[in-house]
Amino acid sequence: MNPGIAPALVAAIFFGASTPLARALVGTINPAWLAGCLYAGSGIGLAIVLALRCVGRRSRGAPPLSRSDLPWLAATIVSGGVVAPLLFTFGLRHTPGATASLLLNLETVLTVVLAWFVFREHYSTRVVIGMALIVAACAVLGWEGRQLGAGGGAPLIALACLGWALDNNLTRKIAGSDALAIAASKGLCGGAVNLALAASFGGASPALSQAVAAGAVGLLGYGLSLVLFIVSMRSLGTARASAYFATAPFFGVAVAFAILSEPAQSAFWIALPFMAVGVWLHLTERHDHRHTHEAMLHDHVHRHDEHHRHAHDFPWDGTEPHAHPHAHDAITHAHAHAPDLHHRHEH
Repeated sequence: MNPGIAPALVAAIFFGASTPLARALVGTINPAWLAGCLYAGSGIGLAIVLALRCVGRRSRGAPPLSRSDLPWLAATIVSGGVVAPLLFTFGLRHTPGATASLLLNLETVLTVVLAWFVFREHYSTRVVIGMALIVAACAVLGWEGRQLGAGGGAPLIALACLGWALDNNLTRKIAGSDALAIAASKGLCGGAVNLALAASFGGASPALSQAVAAGAVGLLGYGLSLVLFIVSMRSLGTARASAYFATAPFFGVAVAFAILSEPAQSAFWIALPFMAVGVWLHLTERHDHRHTHEAMLHDHVHRHDEHHRHAHDFPWDGTEPHAHPHAHDAITHAHAHAPDLHHRHEH
């Protein structure tokens, strides 16, 4: 099984669980302030973890962000942490909540479309069908019993989804670097933007206890979830990682049922088989053909597998996975693979 599947599903669990927990706070915190606290909690919490790790780490883990990564990081922050939340906030003011919830499924659709047709990530008929079933399941889950109206803000929410989709695809460009540093940077910048929006349009600020509770939810659902999603992209690519992450609403329903005693509606049971088949199609995908790796030098977390048979020019205690600059010789071979860091070739 591809090593990126587990972190993608755990990321979906964290994000899905945060949704009903955040919804439980909506009655006590203005939505604008809630969004700011969620992002800020993610950024501050991850920054603390990052600082503690820097103090206590003895061996090198993921490579730090390099100078060449910074333009990509800045682009992801602008598109996903500044522009998209701004568009979503203004769009939400003029759009019914049910409509906004369904429109958010566009993020997954647009992420996959950009990955396949703009960033040229490989896809197959099996993956396309699986992705369609997963998106359909999410739409069914958000549809039942809701009175929908387009609202004047719908185009803004759609554009916000495009911003987040672009963010996801740009993040893949730097996914081999330190996922914790990437997620912390996004959280801090996103938190600053959303808190500024809340101060301008959100009315009175929440009580400290409410803000801390929202921040804790944000650390779980926005921070740790994003770290794991970035890790999964290293092995799966953007589209496939997004497919597994799209299962988050189902985990959200499960948490609402188990913790908040909310009943599972009939839409859940209707959508569940669609979701299950879509995930199964992804899990059982096998993409295998003869391909060539060009010689290259790069730095990322790796094990000494068939793509990493190199010696070390420094003392090494055998710990794996580990990261250091290393060279790849040109090689042509055939094996099952996903569009990971080493398999971004043409077909």
